[in-house]
Amino acid sequence: MLTNYSSFHHAAALMAQSVPYDYSSSSECLAEPLEPHYGGGVIVNPNFDDGLKGWSVFGYGSVAEASSAATGNRYAVAGNRTRPYQSVSQKVYLQNDTHYTLSAWLQVSDGSAHVVAVVKTADGFVHAGGVDARTGCWSVLKGGLTAAASGPAELYFESNSTVDIWVDNVSLQPFSREEWDAHRGAAIKKARKKTVRLRARDTAGNPVPGARISVEHVRSGFPLGSAMSKEILQNQRYQQWFTQRFTVTTFENEMKWYSTEVVPGREDYAVPDAMLRFAQGHGIAVRGHNIFWDDPSTQMGWVKALSPDQLRRATAKRIKSVMSRYAGKVIAWDVVNENLHFDFFEDKFGSGASAAFYRKAHGLDGGALMSMNDFNTLEQPGDPNGLPSKYLRKLWQIKGAFPGNGNGARMAIGLEGHFSAKPNIPYVRAALDTLSQAGVPIWLTEIDVAPGPDHARHLEEVMREVYSHPAVHGIILWTAWHPNGCYVMCLTDNNFKNLPVGDVVDRLIGEWRTRSHVGVADADGYYETELFHGDYKVTVAHPEVAANAAVVQSLSVDKESDNEYTIHV
Repeated sequence: MLTNYSSFHHAAALMAQSVPYDYSSSSECLAEPLEPHYGGGVIVNPNFDDGLKGWSVFGYGSVAEASSAATGNRYAVAGNRTRPYQSVSQKVYLQNDTHYTLSAWLQVSDGSAHVVAVVKTADGFVHAGGVDARTGCWSVLKGGLTAAASGPAELYFESNSTVDIWVDNVSLQPFSREEWDAHRGAAIKKARKKTVRLRARDTAGNPVPGARISVEHVRSGFPLGSAMSKEILQNQRYQQWFTQRFTVTTFENEMKWYSTEVVPGREDYAVPDAMLRFAQGHGIAVRGHNIFWDDPSTQMGWVKALSPDQLRRATAKRIKSVMSRYAGKVIAWDVVNENLHFDFFEDKFGSGASAAFYRKAHGLDGGALMSMNDFNTLEQPGDPNGLPSKYLRKLWQIKGAFPGNGNGARMAIGLEGHFSAKPNIPYVRAALDTLSQAGVPIWLTEIDVAPGPDHARHLEEVMREVYSHPAVHGIILWTAWHPNGCYVMCLTDNNFKNLPVGDVVDRLIGEWRTRSHVGVADADGYYETELFHGDYKVTVAHPEVAANAAVVQSLSVDKESDNEYTIHV
């Protein structure tokens, strides 16, 4: 019976790994589309080599086949469009509780247009991803969805623009939950862990077989934290709860302009100064949030009333004031918050306003990451302002508009992560795949999940997904505590007893650490172990020497560190 049970799970494990996940994407607009992911998956005739076989007209428009004059590549053209939904479509059958990753190469007949992939099901319409498609070249849309029930569905593409939509190399690949989890496990093993060989030698350089080697994980190498409110300065229970868990923080509001200069010309940094001292005293890194916020509704009345020249002087004073005070003390700056969705400063100073602020910020604190920070790039596939392609275009504008923002600027991608009650996990992974093409660190900066059924489980899914993605460098939860309630999601009650979402966070912190353990060196003095990235205390005891003579050595493990360490006992 035991053998059959083991064989079943071995077979299940092999099945779960049978289709590896393809993390590839593209941020470029190409002369010809790349081949469809997974050979198209469940899509029939994904590259239109058999004309329009398997494809239909959606919404009473017209669909024709066409081909490239240069290469003969074949594709479909949805034309004569007068309604957003008029397009080419294919009927598919979705399996209940199955993740689907979607990709398609798109082009439009004129200019550029926001094109969305939509899956029509019996329960409604699911936005599965979007891209700004252009004329003259092909852009990839990468997205996904989770089927809520088994049944027929129809995939099509829509745009509010009436341009023709060209479609090619479409893929819809199903993954079971087990397969999806296996992808995460493989990615964590590759991106977050390292196999290390520890070798014990005596003072003469000889191996010490039988040496007892104790490994203790002192600090995680992956930054995981929470936003912090000023209440922490006066609340010891909040302090204790926070410092036992987190290695990085963002001040929720206390460093923002509207908190430090309520009255023009009267700056007050007493609160963020105290919060910074507290964080530094407990080894907690701080992200600078934020220098400016592009949302007009967040501007103080006196700022809104300034003339363009007065505003220019006020912003110059603000950026110099806050950055000179905290330069070298924060790991990153959200220089212009939410500049994909809002444009207060662009409206006042022109389209290059953000780039100018980033250039100045980089000059004031070149050691910190210069981060964009915005919402809905992971959370809402249907938000045209938050598309990964739009995010990358803004990033490149900032990096390229001024020489000082070129390769020397340490840019970063900040993704807020304010999720609805039921996050679209396949879309999260796909969007990260596309954003990773920028080659800069990606941080989840403000994660929360709206309350609803299975609240804790949905938070866990989000955290597991982003932690496992190799392009993500850190996670911050938007869970600063207030006695009257948190922004969206609290991890504890007012007695700092964990709520179910707090239990999820604690469980994952524990899971993503190496448990303390003891090994014995082999005949050549080696002990091999797999460790999560981070700082370790390694204690080595000679088998023939008293235990109190053991040698203790500190060890830091990361992607760039050595695979082998020698410890003399």
